[in-house]
Amino acid sequence: MPEGFRHYDDMTDETPTDATDAALLRLLQENARLPTAELGRRLGLSRTTVQSRLERLERRGIVAGYTVRLGRDVARARVRAHILLTVAPKLARRVEAALARIPEIATLHSVSGVHDLIAIVEARSVEEMDRLIDQIGALEGVERTVTSIILSTRIDRG
Repeated sequence: MPEGFRHYDDMTDETPTDATDAALLRLLQENARLPTAELGRRLGLSRTTVQSRLERLERRGIVAGYTVRLGRDVARARVRAHILLTVAPKLARRVEAALARIPEIATLHSVSGVHDLIAIVEARSVEEMDRLIDQIGALEGVERTVTSIILSTRIDRG
């Protein structure tokens, strides 16, 4: 499942929807490219009603966007890793800003524990990953990094 993605069934009472919205969200999670007319047909609603519901869900932040999932062959060709970072507290914002400018960083998490941040990164090759790890480790304010290369994905609910 893509980072930041929550399955509809995981939502709390803070995001109330009716049964029709729930069914619409499940259909979109299966295939976000379904045309509104097809969504309407499956839900027994008009295309305009589906469009109105989508717009409302987007305004409320329940639907935050639509994305593309890469095919397994493309994803397997990429080298992925989790990089755990320990950061000097006074330079944390500067480090985050520098990390935000690195396009290979797919996600950056602030975490509790020994490390301060976890960066989920992707590179086209081992050599590119090596350069990326060096680039991140050389940032002013990064005190230490620990990298785990992802060998395989055993469960992917995305």
